[in-house]
Amino acid sequence: MAGLNWTSLLSVIAGIALAPLLPGIISRVKARFAGRRGAPVFQLYFDLWKLWRKGAVYSRTTSWLFRAGPVAGLAAAAVALLVLPFGSVPAPLAFAGDLILLAGMLGLMRFMTIVAALDTGSSFEGMGASREAFFSALAEPALLLALGALARVTDAYSLSTMYGALSFGHWWSLGPVLALTAAALVIVLLAENARIPVDDPNTHLELTMIHEVMVLDHGGPDFAAIQYGAALKLWIFSTLLASLLLPVETGMPALDFACTLAGVFGVAALVGIVESVMARLRMVLIPQLLVSASVLAAVALLLTLNPVETKAGRPAFKAAQAGELQRPDSAPAQKADGIDKPTR
Repeated sequence: MAGLNWTSLLSVIAGIALAPLLPGIISRVKARFAGRRGAPVFQLYFDLWKLWRKGAVYSRTTSWLFRAGPVAGLAAAAVALLVLPFGSVPAPLAFAGDLILLAGMLGLMRFMTIVAALDTGSSFEGMGASREAFFSALAEPALLLALGALARVTDAYSLSTMYGALSFGHWWSLGPVLALTAAALVIVLLAENARIPVDDPNTHLELTMIHEVMVLDHGGPDFAAIQYGAALKLWIFSTLLASLLLPVETGMPALDFACTLAGVFGVAALVGIVESVMARLRMVLIPQLLVSASVLAAVALLLTLNPVETKAGRPAFKAAQAGELQRPDSAPAQKADGIDKPTR
């Protein structure tokens, strides 16, 4: 487990404080593409403050699950933030296999939202819950396969060690693997955060909603917790993608932190560009998109699986970078009866 330091704590504080900026950046980019001024980038802060000051109204058909869903989802997102490295800056809670905890916390967040939606007894929210469960079942394998490919590339099984070992040299030697992994993460980011072309967070048509239809009955502080948890989730996926695309490690923690922060904001701008130039996909095409993300991540993982091992036990594709593999015509010779015979 990694020790606490000021950069690790600063990365968590930055996520807590700056996560609501990402939806504002996306909205501002979309407004610029449409020729409008758009809402301020701090709009979500204003909305959260307004919602926290309101009261909550609960239906008589709901139980404690409806009240616990938003709080549990926000808590799961906060735990996932604790195991998330910020570029080369390690996470406060880092250990071997923490990538499974990250995926598990994101899954728990989604599960609590689905349970709260089903608890209302509404047909609309039940429809959104079924769609969310189906599409998430297709998106989670892509996320795990992408992280598995990064684990093979870096020979590490902790997110902090994994991203700390990444460098621009990996892009030079293993560019196809990292490019496929990044493409899969982009699709997963759009799907998990209900962005176009998978979902439209600004639509008012209940029959076409996926995520937003599940939270129609929430209001006040509960809806604020859902909105804030969604912002943290977007921050987590943006950090995973930005740390992969910009593996900066200058030896100066402040500069590394600033570069990764700029990368996170750049990913938010990229999402805004995608939503501006693309239309939403038909519902029947979304599974194909998510399956394609899993295929891209699986191909990236397969490219790192080479059965040939070196004498040191390192994977062959790593040893090839270090020049440790011998050519077939340079195999050592065996001595028999005083005569050197080449091995076959």
